[in-house]
Amino acid sequence: MKRIILPILIVLFCFNNYAQEQHTCGYIKRLALNNPGGLAKVNYPGDSNYDVNYYKLDLTIDYANTRIIGEVTIKANSVVNDLSSVFVDLKDYMVISEIKTGSQSLSFQQNNNIVTIDLDKSYNEGEEFEIVINYAGNPSGGGFNNSYFRTTRVGTPLFSTLSEPYSTSEWWPCKDTPADKADSADIWLTCSDSYIPVSNGKLMEIVENGSTHTYKWKVHYPIAQYLISVAMTNYDIYPDEFEYEPGKFLPVNHYVYKGTLSQSRISQLERTIDMLELFSDAFGEYPFLREKYGHAEWEWGGGMEHQTVSSMGSFGEALMSHELVHQWFGDKITCKNWESIWLNEGFATYGESLWWEHAYGFDRYMHDISSNMLHAKSATGSIHVQNINSVGQIFNGARSYSKGGVVLHMLRGVLGDDKFFKAIKAYINDPVLAYDVAVTEDFQRVAEESSGEDLDYFFSQWIYGENYPTYTVTWNYTEENNQYLVKVNIRQETNSEPKFFTMPVEFEIKTASGSEFYTEFNNQQDQGFEFILFEEPTQLIFDPNNWILKDASVVTSVDNFEELKDEFFLEQNYPNPFNPTTIIQYNLPQATNVKLTLFDNLGNEIITLLDEVKNPGYYNFELNSAEYGLSSGVYFYQLTTNKFANTKKMVLLK
Repeated sequence: MKRIILPILIVLFCFNNYAQEQHTCGYIKRLALNNPGGLAKVNYPGDSNYDVNYYKLDLTIDYANTRIIGEVTIKANSVVNDLSSVFVDLKDYMVISEIKTGSQSLSFQQNNNIVTIDLDKSYNEGEEFEIVINYAGNPSGGGFNNSYFRTTRVGTPLFSTLSEPYSTSEWWPCKDTPADKADSADIWLTCSDSYIPVSNGKLMEIVENGSTHTYKWKVHYPIAQYLISVAMTNYDIYPDEFEYEPGKFLPVNHYVYKGTLSQSRISQLERTIDMLELFSDAFGEYPFLREKYGHAEWEWGGGMEHQTVSSMGSFGEALMSHELVHQWFGDKITCKNWESIWLNEGFATYGESLWWEHAYGFDRYMHDISSNMLHAKSATGSIHVQNINSVGQIFNGARSYSKGGVVLHMLRGVLGDDKFFKAIKAYINDPVLAYDVAVTEDFQRVAEESSGEDLDYFFSQWIYGENYPTYTVTWNYTEENNQYLVKVNIRQETNSEPKFFTMPVEFEIKTASGSEFYTEFNNQQDQGFEFILFEEPTQLIFDPNNWILKDASVVTSVDNFEELKDEFFLEQNYPNPFNPTTIIQYNLPQATNVKLTLFDNLGNEIITLLDEVKNPGYYNFELNSAEYGLSSGVYFYQLTTNKFANTKKMVLLK
């Protein structure tokens, strides 16, 4: 965690000590550039006149001189007729010595980080051509990876790459767009024999060259250019394996800094097997069974989902689950463009929540969702990224990560568990999308086909719209012949886009003997519903299971509660003790300014929860301990008006 780079973001994320390591690290990998500017895009989306089939990187990594000497082979098919020249992306400081096809040298021009190449002939649509580029240079990190050549925290040399979104061309020539995945790749890495160079795919061979050696890695599956990676130092290796079918094992290899393989670290690494089992059950088989999974430790503050080998700055459960889920969402199916990055990051963020649910129960899942909801409320603009010129806008933590993950939680609430998980599995295994690329409309199509639901309202407002709904829920009841007619009105504040949100909404109506639950479709800005009960209602809770990203206040109309008209009162919070949320109820017989204050056990005022004018009514205030970073202990809450003051005790138990 890079506190110097991220002083504000750390405050936003670290709601409590438990979440600080576990939850925050899932986002840190990108947020170092979460600023209004960020890195400008580089010739996105690449040369559209050809389709890449294959990359071969044959690189010598010279740590002593911070230099790469490389030969990169690109095989591609023309997608137009009469294709006589193409361009690739490569930074000007990486100097090309020759480009050839077969034994024939090709003419080229290298300007403004673009290499334009005259082919040996004109190629028609569908014809394959091959170019081999020889180059060398000292790569300079301009994106998240501010240095390729580093020293590890234990004092050993390290070379590592992080290419997302626009930095691949800082160290090798490519078509720099996620829309065009290569069908396969080879990554051959030559370095001093004191180092182990780790890359994607399967290690096919190690060739000893005297004082150097060459590791030959083979990628058998389609791969996006930004997911090709190198991490090189004098690693210790902790090998493990995942039995994905009886008698069939996936290698799970962890490359960690030399001398750091303690028993506690081994215990952390071994969680990977449980995570592989969970996500294989939820999404379908691990996508790269012919190769491996594993981790390569590096000096970045978080992680990056390099295909088959995630680069890791730490090994907390949130970060490990986040990067592993990316192997399905981001690597198997890759966002076609950076506007659609939520299909990578929203899914991986939601995968963290699924891990908490699996490992620690549904309450822990809801705690994580509540934390993400809190952060998502600070998001501006649509989840569909409007400005891909800014890395900070693409990888905005509140929007692409937290709100993207919350959208999936809300979709689960809309569809129910069976339909939701069926839709997720159908998406990741869709024959058109698997091992290819996708945009939001692709996911929507599969979700609708799988569930049989029309979800256009959902995706149009939550992915392309802005903000979230603010509800005022008013209710009352009348009694006749031992039946109770409950009337509920929902009013939404006017939003920018959409004007208001359309969602199924749930009500819990409590009586002396229990609760009744109702779900209605709220598709008007001001809308009423009626329910008949056979027992007197005592309380209405709106969205009791927290399926909607929202602000909401519930008001009991005092016209139907004569005994409350002339009385201020403050109820005992419930539940009590609580974790992480509790409800504070109070009644106002007249319009007045209301102040709700929280004190610690010593009587010190710590938070003003509410300070505003309210109309007459019976109110529910939901206190989320994560929102205020509260630790376990005894607290006091006090309600004051110009005519009333009362204080009660509450207990937070974590």
